[in-house]
Amino acid sequence: MPLPGPDARVVEIRVAGLVGTTGEALLDATAAVDVAGDGIGQFTRPADRLRRPAPGPVLQALGRTVPRILEGYLWSRMTSGGVAKATWALLFPFSLANVAHWMLPPVPERSRVARVLAAVCRSLLRVASLALTMLLISQVAVITLDLVAAQCLAPNTGCLDWAPSWSRESPVARLSAGLLPLLVLIFLLHLISSTNWPVEPSKPVDAIGDPLPGDDLRTSPDTPLLRCLHTLSALACVALLPLGGPLRPPSDAFGAALWGVAVGLIALGLILVAVLDVRVLTRAIGRWTQRLVLGLGLALVVAVVVQVREMPQALPGTQGMVEVIGSGLLVVVVLFALLLIPAALVARRGWSALPRRLRPWMGGWAAAPALALAGLLGGGFGAGVAIAARKLLGTDDLVLPRGYTLLTMVWGVGIVVAAALAVFGFAGAVPRRRRKRGVPKVVEMLQDKPEDSEEAAAAWARSAWERRRLHQLVLAVVLVMSAATLALLTVRIGDLPLPTWLDPLSALGVFALGALAAGLLRVVYTAATSPERSRHLGALADLVCFWPRAAHPTVPPCYALKVVPELAARTRTHLAEPNTRVVLAGYNLGGLLAVVTAARLMRELPEADRSRVGVLTAGSPLQWGYQRAFPAVLPHKTLARLFGRLDGRWRGLSRGTDTFGGGVTTWRHEVKDGKLHGVGYLPDGTVGPLVPAECGNSGAVVLGGDHWLPDPLRAPSPGHRWAPGVCRHADYLADPEWDRAVACAAGLEIPGKPMRPAAEQFPLFGDLPPVERPRFKLDLRHSPN
Repeated sequence: MPLPGPDARVVEIRVAGLVGTTGEALLDATAAVDVAGDGIGQFTRPADRLRRPAPGPVLQALGRTVPRILEGYLWSRMTSGGVAKATWALLFPFSLANVAHWMLPPVPERSRVARVLAAVCRSLLRVASLALTMLLISQVAVITLDLVAAQCLAPNTGCLDWAPSWSRESPVARLSAGLLPLLVLIFLLHLISSTNWPVEPSKPVDAIGDPLPGDDLRTSPDTPLLRCLHTLSALACVALLPLGGPLRPPSDAFGAALWGVAVGLIALGLILVAVLDVRVLTRAIGRWTQRLVLGLGLALVVAVVVQVREMPQALPGTQGMVEVIGSGLLVVVVLFALLLIPAALVARRGWSALPRRLRPWMGGWAAAPALALAGLLGGGFGAGVAIAARKLLGTDDLVLPRGYTLLTMVWGVGIVVAAALAVFGFAGAVPRRRRKRGVPKVVEMLQDKPEDSEEAAAAWARSAWERRRLHQLVLAVVLVMSAATLALLTVRIGDLPLPTWLDPLSALGVFALGALAAGLLRVVYTAATSPERSRHLGALADLVCFWPRAAHPTVPPCYALKVVPELAARTRTHLAEPNTRVVLAGYNLGGLLAVVTAARLMRELPEADRSRVGVLTAGSPLQWGYQRAFPAVLPHKTLARLFGRLDGRWRGLSRGTDTFGGGVTTWRHEVKDGKLHGVGYLPDGTVGPLVPAECGNSGAVVLGGDHWLPDPLRAPSPGHRWAPGVCRHADYLADPEWDRAVACAAGLEIPGKPMRPAAEQFPLFGDLPPVERPRFKLDLRHSPN
C-alpha cells in the first residue's frame, strides 16, 4: 500500500441503516444539503448557514491533521413514505417467502445430489409462494365477494342499509361489486411486481476469480414469467369462486366449461412455476405469449360475470377454496421442510469446522420455519382482517369459513407459547445468566468505574442472550404453531368434534388476529398520512426489501440493487483524485451494504485504487445474524477473503451491550493476563489467532478488525458530543473511537498504536517536521580584516 502524501485527504461516505433517518442525524450535523443523487438515493454533506456544502471535521492521523470530506447516503425513500409504500406492509408474508429463498444452504461444488435437492427446494418455494398469492386473493374474496356482496347485499337484510335497492336486486351488480376490488388488488399486485428502482447503467461486474460476499445478489431472469403466472392464477381463483369453488363444479354446461378452464389455468400455473428452472421451456414463453395468457384470464372473469343468473346468499365455494389452498400450502411446506434436511446435511461439510456461533442457524434449515411463518402470517392476516370486517359491518350473523375458527386456535396456541417463552427468557434466563457470570473481565477492561461496570454487565447479559436465543424462541413458536395446524387439520378432515377446552384459545386467537389486523391497518394508515411516523414500518421494510425477487415476484423492489451500484459509482468518482482515500462507513444494516459495495469494488477497481478503499461497520448484525441466516450469500470464507483483499482496512465498531449489532471480524474472545485474546480474520485472507489487544486511551479495545467500545462512555471527549448512560445500539458517532476507526480504515493508522496530535509531535512547526539547522564553524585566520 502506498504511503499517503502530505496532501492526502479522506472521504467518509456514511450509509444509513435500519429505519429511515435524516441527513443531519446521519452526519451528526446541524444542517445537511444534497450534493448528488436522483431524489430516491441521496448523497448529502454538512451545510453551513448559507446551505453550502461544508467540509467535515479533520482526522488526527500520521501525527498531523488530515482533511476529511463527510458524505452520507440516504435510501429510506425506497422503503418508507407515501401511500404505495405503506401498503407494502400487507405483502410481508410474500416478502418472507422470498427471503426464505436466500436462506437456503449453499450448494457444494461437484455434488450432483446437492444440486438436485437445491433445485427441488427452489421449486417447492415457488409453488408455496404461488399458493400464498392465491390464498390472499381467496381471503380478500371472503370479505368482498362473500361477506359484502353475497351476505350483506342480499335482499331483506339489515346489513349496509344505506345501499340502494337496485344493488340488492341485481345479481350482476352484487357480483360486480364483489369482484371489482379483487381485480383492482390483482392489478396493484402486478404493478408492484413490475416496479424497479432506476439505476444508471454500469459495466458488468467481473465474476471471474474467488467468490466474494454478495456475488449472487441479483434479480432472477424468470421474474417476468413468474409475475405472469401469479397474476394468471389470481384471476383464475377470482373466476372459480362464483362458480362453486374447486370442489363443486356447476351443473350447467357453460358454467362447467368455465369451471374447467379456471381449474386448468391454476394447474398450468402450478406446473410452470414448479419447472421454472427448465430454461428451454421458460424461454419459449415470451412476452406476447404472457400477454395472451393474461388476456385469457381476464376474459374468463368477464365470462363468469356475464353468465351469472342468480347470486346466492352465501357463496358455497368460499369455504372449499380457502381450505384447499391452505391445505395445499401446508403440504408443500412440510415437503419443503423434509427435503431441506438432506440439503442442509450435504452442505454441512462446508461449515462443520467453524465454531458453533458462526454456523448457520439450525444447521442450514432456517428456511423451513421462515416459509412456515410466511404461511401462518398469510392465513392470520386474512382471518384477522375478515374478523375485523365482520365487526365493522355491525352484525354477527355473517358467516365466515369454518377454517378460520381453527386458525384462531392456532394463533391462540402461538400467543400462549410466545408469552411463556418470553417470561422464561427475559424474567428467568437473563437474570440467571447475570448472576452466574457476574461482571465479565472484558467489561472490567472497558469500564473504569465500578458503577458503570455493573450497569454494563447487566446490558451485556441481556444482549448476549438475545443474540444467541431469540431466533430459537421464534423457531419454537413456529414449530408449535405448525404442529397445532397439522393436528387441527386432522380434526377438520375427520370431522371430529373440537374439545371444549380449546374455546379460550380460540377467543384469545380471535383477539390476537383482530388486534393484528387493526394494528397493521393502523400502521399502514399512519405511514401513508405521516411518513415521519412510519419508523416501525420502515424497519420492517428495510429487513425484507434487501433481497431481490426470486421465489415470489410480488414483493417490493430490492433497494440493494440500487444502493450498491450508486455507492460504487460515487466511490470511483472520489478515487479519480489520486490523493483521496474513501471509507465506506455503514451503520447497522448499512454496514452490510458497505461490505457488499466494497466486495464489488475489489472486483472492478485496478490494483492501485483498491488500496485506497476501506470499510467501517458500526453495530452490524453481519456475524451473528446475516452470515448465519444466509450462508449461501455471505459465506464465511468470502468474508475472510474480502478482509484480505482490503488488507485489514475493514474496521468494526462493536458494543457488548448492543443487541442488534456485534463483532464482525473476531470471535472466541477470552481475557488472559489482562489482555483480550481471540480468533478472527487476518490481513492475508485467512483465519487464525490474533495479536492480544489492550485498552487504548479512549477506553476502546482493538482486537483484529473489531473495536470494542466502552458503554457507558468513560468521559466526555473534546470535539465529540456527550451521550450519557448505556447507549446500546445508538450514538456510535459520539464515541471518539469512530474517528480512529476511520483513520485505520483509510490506511492512515496502524491498529493498536495510539494516535498523537500534530502539536505533540511537531510543537514548533505544526504539520511540518523540524528542519535540522546546519552548524558552521567560523575560521578567522583567513579573514581579510
